[in-house]
Amino acid sequence: MIYMLEDDSSIRELVIYALRASVYEAEGYEDAAPFWRAVSETLPQMILLDIMLPGEDGISVLKKLKANPRTADIPVIMATAKGAEYDKVLGLDLGADDYIAKPFGVMELLSRVRAVLRRAAPHAATTADTALCYRDLTLDAAAHRVTANGKNISLTLKEFQLLRLLLTHAGSVVGREQLLNEIWGYGYDGETRTVDVHIGTLRQKLGSCGAYIETVRGVGYKIG
Repeated sequence: MIYMLEDDSSIRELVIYALRASVYEAEGYEDAAPFWRAVSETLPQMILLDIMLPGEDGISVLKKLKANPRTADIPVIMATAKGAEYDKVLGLDLGADDYIAKPFGVMELLSRVRAVLRRAAPHAATTADTALCYRDLTLDAAAHRVTANGKNISLTLKEFQLLRLLLTHAGSVVGREQLLNEIWGYGYDGETRTVDVHIGTLRQKLGSCGAYIETVRGVGYKIG
């Protein structure tokens, strides 16, 4: 999931449309209040943050994000006014991962999004043995333990690996082919129906938390 905090509705709607067309999950917010509510519920993979905002400005939002351990590692791309050198330097000094000057081209922005997400991927890999949480669902890779609504859930190895992969990519769609390749291996000659069957049993075992696993028709599955 990618969040965009931008008060210009035309820019916001165009970027969100482009992100979704590029198979990213994305949501836009015109000011800080609804943005913070969304962050409190679900952490995004990335934030696109305009500096000039009504009320709480982008610099203040960035400072709060980087000061909170829960959000400090979320990649941030700042949108600055053309020629605003001070804003660019300040944003980068405060922990922004990249910046783009307005007016910008959508293709350039998508390229920067992909580049920042690639750079963030190695860091995500180092957290593979930590707990992954989504609402009332927790997966502890180191202890090989899953809890749903506070109850321990017994999963097979493949079910556990499926859930871990979906939680690691929370907010994004994971395709059936990717699930097959990463969990069963490139040499596995089964069909994608195998993934669907395992997802079905995983949902049943998770009880009400099984509803967190959403089906994206013709593509795959996602959490968040």
